[in-house]
Amino acid sequence: MSLNESIVEDAALESFGELGCANGHGPHLAPGEPAAERDSFSEVVLVRRLREAIRRLNPAIPEEARASVAKSATVQI
Repeated sequence: MSLNESIVEDAALESFGELGCANGHGPHLAPGEPAAERDSFSEVVLVRRLREAIRRLNPAIPEEARASVAKSATVQI
């Protein structure tokens, strides 16, 4: 069996699904669409989702600390 992008993507989606993660259909999230979650495809991190995940996983830390984590995770090199 040869390894290709589809096999890796399907395995990742299955693993994330088992963890309770939801996925969205890419074209619906694309820039310019009503449900867009980024302004351009160059934005690889969906910041709103990242901030929600940080808040959900770390409810006891102050908002300022959660914002710092999100900023650190999205810093451009």
